[in-house]
Amino acid sequence: MLINLIVSVKLTLRFFRSRLTLLFGSFIIFTYMVSFNIGDKIIYPNQGLGFIEDIKKQVILGEELRIYYVRLLSNNTLVLIPSLSADEMGIRKPISEEAIDEIFGFMKEGMIDVQMNWKGRYKEHIGLMKNGTMRNVAFVMKSLYYLNLIKPLSFREKKMMEKAKELIVTEIASVASLSLETIEEKLLSTLSDCFKNIRRANS
Repeated sequence: MLINLIVSVKLTLRFFRSRLTLLFGSFIIFTYMVSFNIGDKIIYPNQGLGFIEDIKKQVILGEELRIYYVRLLSNNTLVLIPSLSADEMGIRKPISEEAIDEIFGFMKEGMIDVQMNWKGRYKEHIGLMKNGTMRNVAFVMKSLYYLNLIKPLSFREKKMMEKAKELIVTEIASVASLSLETIEEKLLSTLSDCFKNIRRANS
């Protein structure tokens, strides 16, 4: 874990220094794009819900850094994330309660443009899942749900659809303080209503 942390810090410092040196010459200024406190819930792309268990300062490669100790709830794993890396990694706060209606609105009526080429589609979906925004994960879920209605999905795409569903359900359930079963039922019901004409055509 320490080796991974050092590598992450090294790459992040190199990135920030190269960008900021270009802008400010010899003056190095660090801007913290994402700031969390102990106890905050966070979303880790492709891993889902977690929380900030602790924040410590450590000197690594001559730099004093704030390190987030993140506990991932899906597998109880503890991950160490330099605060400088959090934004670059896509670490974010859970969506707001208001945004939940927007996600279900997209699931019910939002347009999707699905690539029919398997390799291109899979690469696109991998990128969206790694990005980790709720809207991107929702796009992957809706696209694969639609495809599954018109033809059998590959094993990898079935697994990705299940992962997308898990990420959506756990985040919304946490924000709305509702059970996982309630949110999953609403999600699948919304998608079923969206594509009811396709189901009829294939029945």
